[in-house]
Amino acid sequence: MSPRARALAVCSAPVLGLLLTAALVPLPYSVAYPGMTANVLGQDKGKPVITITGAGTRKTTGQLRMTSIVATGPAASVRLPDIVTAWFRTDEAAMPREAVYPVGNNTEEIAEHNAQQMKHSQDSATAAALHQLGKSPKDIKVALSLADVGGPSAGLMFALGIVDKLAGDGKGGDLTGGRKVAGTGTITADGAVGAVGGVPLKTQAAQRDGATVFLVPRAECTDARAELPRGMRLIPVTSLDGAVRALKALNSGGSVPSCPG
Repeated sequence: MSPRARALAVCSAPVLGLLLTAALVPLPYSVAYPGMTANVLGQDKGKPVITITGAGTRKTTGQLRMTSIVATGPAASVRLPDIVTAWFRTDEAAMPREAVYPVGNNTEEIAEHNAQQMKHSQDSATAAALHQLGKSPKDIKVALSLADVGGPSAGLMFALGIVDKLAGDGKGGDLTGGRKVAGTGTITADGAVGAVGGVPLKTQAAQRDGATVFLVPRAECTDARAELPRGMRLIPVTSLDGAVRALKALNSGGSVPSCPG
């Protein structure tokens, strides 16, 4: 072996060792995938997702599907090859672990946190929907039931479901227009819609389950367009009122907001 080749071999060994170590060391990431969707106008495990007492409700057609992602757990070992694979796939995403699990160090703590967020989201959705319709929470009670789902990202779809069950489009029709409409977004009691993350995976879950329209927080338009399934129509929203107006316009042939680009 020539002196030059020997020198290259000596220099390459530590580099190869570092690369091998980097490939094997667990990294603070989670790998996420498209999760389940659920029609909030229908049933989940034999129970209505939305139950309203104190006011008459409508029989609805079409669907309003909340969407979700699933991710490797906080204790899972995610290594460099996993991240590289996720980078090149459209149905996977490598995300910093703290973005997926911002609170809690184990499965039990995370589940409790997500359940609390879901409860708060349901309360906010109820308040926003009743405010949208000018109805009093003193007279109308809403119970929301969706098993095995946590976090706040179903807030917008819960609120739309309540509006559709109580009032539809206000002219005897459905907000959905008979379509399968999916979406995501947090919601506040005054109806503001917020960003949630994981939107490209959620649009894929929506298409898998038959949706053709997706309501997305306007701040996440760019993310949603990045891996948008063919045939999926994006409608950006910033408020419950805007979402209701957009769906009515979609049904009547009016002007419907769209993501720029």
